[in-house]
Amino acid sequence: MAAPGDPTATMVLFVCDSGADFRAGPGPFEHPCHRAAKALDAAGHRYEVREVKGGSLKFWTWPSRGSDRAEVERLSGQRSVPILVVDGDAVVTGSGGISRWAREHAAA
Repeated sequence: MAAPGDPTATMVLFVCDSGADFRAGPGPFEHPCHRAAKALDAAGHRYEVREVKGGSLKFWTWPSRGSDRAEVERLSGQRSVPILVVDGDAVVTGSGGISRWAREHAAA
């Protein structure tokens, strides 16, 4: 993982503020943001992490979720995270998609 704002990172992983600490859970309960970051790490990728606020299970964040996740929606057409932005234009959505992409594009 690269430091926030690292100019050498060519990927940006958008994660929720709950999954930003990448808490692991048991098996199928593993947090999706953690699963995506773990797959990128395992494949040897450098990436910047950007946290976004709001969550589908946090009802108190629903009123501001649109503005909190406006950049995610602009990039991917959805408000859900994780999303991975590669080279500033290609977008991979969801932890499963990011995991597949990471395996198929392992870093040299």
